[in-house]
Amino acid sequence: MNKKLKQLFFKGANFLGVEFPIMGGAMTWISESSLVSATSNAGGFGVIAAGSMNRDQLQKEIIVTKSKTTKPFGVNLILLHPEIESLIEACVDNKVDLVVFAGGFPKLRQIQKLKKNKIKTVCFATTVSIAQKMVNYGVDALILEGNEAGGHIGPVSINVLVQEILPQIVEVPVFVAGGIGRGEIFLKYLELGAAGCQIGTRLVCSNESIAHQNFKEIFIKSEARNCQISVRLDKRFPVIPVRAIENKASEKFIEEQKRVINLLDKSSISLKEAQLQVEHFWAGSLKKAVIDGDIDNGSLMAGQSVSLVKKMQSVKEIINEIVKQAEKQISNEKRVSNEKK
Repeated sequence: MNKKLKQLFFKGANFLGVEFPIMGGAMTWISESSLVSATSNAGGFGVIAAGSMNRDQLQKEIIVTKSKTTKPFGVNLILLHPEIESLIEACVDNKVDLVVFAGGFPKLRQIQKLKKNKIKTVCFATTVSIAQKMVNYGVDALILEGNEAGGHIGPVSINVLVQEILPQIVEVPVFVAGGIGRGEIFLKYLELGAAGCQIGTRLVCSNESIAHQNFKEIFIKSEARNCQISVRLDKRFPVIPVRAIENKASEKFIEEQKRVINLLDKSSISLKEAQLQVEHFWAGSLKKAVIDGDIDNGSLMAGQSVSLVKKMQSVKEIINEIVKQAEKQISNEKRVSNEKK
């Protein structure tokens, strides 16, 4: 590996205990033992998407993943999960290497419990104040995820988050995510101080991904402009926007919101029930596309880097390609610099 790139990789790779500081994005139904172990075996860091799993399901997934790799991997936990404390216990009992908290911000006691059991903690940050608060709570690393990403997203571009937050946080490693599909841009973020990156969309069409062939084929055919953000019809719903390839499911989400809003207005259901119904729509719709291959009626969650997904590849090929692109960029810059002298 190029000496400069090795130096830029050191902080993140050392933190994760891997060769390349490239984390796998936690994608529900996709980031399971096959993809997670393949990512770790390829020198990256795989992350299980616990999603709506219960404790037994998560424990089984961790055990199966450990049977496929001896390398480090983590678990992504959704803080809104009704059994979040039980899932944290499963991570402790099964001695996972790292937990990524998503869908909110972890409580101090949750971070402390994992750290007490020598499990590293990571969470997402959307502002400098939140980032600093999480660092003060003792979180071991942060992820800045731009709205170029697929699935549930925040409102700000990764380019802005990097400028706003990265220079302010020096206490812990900071990983970047959202729209990262090539090594050249990854290199630039490393040079700006990032410890590593998180990629999801690029891994969907890997050979090891269990996503349905129909799902993979629509990714290969799609362009960045096809990935649009879902519309929220009612401010009463704290519905996190979703970026996905537009299809009939995008229209159905509008109709589902109208149906739930009508029930809410009639006081037929509570606000919490309404919110849960909207979230359940996405969970079921995503499974319909990813597992069943219904690309018309299922949710096609994808990041804007989908335009960089051109063919089926192994996870190892994808990760090596990104690393080689970064190395080539360094060589090109060095050549140009020498020519100017």
